[in-house]
Amino acid sequence: MSDTPPTPTGADDADGTTGRPPRPLPRVIAVANQKGGVGKTTTTVNTAAALAQSGLRTLIVDLDPQGNASSGLGIDVRALSTTMYDVLLNDTSLDDCVEPTEVRNLFVAPANLDLAGAEIELVSAFSRELILRRAIEAVIDDYDYVFIDCPPSLGLLTINGLAAAHEVMVPIQCEYYALE
Repeated sequence: MSDTPPTPTGADDADGTTGRPPRPLPRVIAVANQKGGVGKTTTTVNTAAALAQSGLRTLIVDLDPQGNASSGLGIDVRALSTTMYDVLLNDTSLDDCVEPTEVRNLFVAPANLDLAGAEIELVSAFSRELILRRAIEAVIDDYDYVFIDCPPSLGLLTINGLAAAHEVMVPIQCEYYALE
């Protein structure tokens, strides 16, 4: 019997490796859960800010019409001329939508209430579930991480976020009803 505690699966070994190759950058991660109030935006903003502060160029794509990720990063969503609505419905480049934040290396593609109408307007769009994927592919080489803050629903905005992502993070509350 060894006195050394077991290393959890996926944790770093003593030499700083996990025994598997690191995931290549850039990474595109959707933060999604159909339930509201579980911490999607908080998880997105704090994780992205930590990565940005460590020197990694990080973009948050705010897909929630409430725009809390945008306003939480100091963006006045009412004064914007270009938002994610324009990217999804008006063929605006994602690069034209991105705003810098006060955190070095952290950028946001902001949302506002206009995005609420996008669900209905996207219904008739060709290849509607891949619009965000194409927009991110056009700018992906500028970032190490892209986080997509999805709305609390399973509508076309969330489907766009999931289709654009390489990985999905699902924050949940540790309570019985969160599992339903």
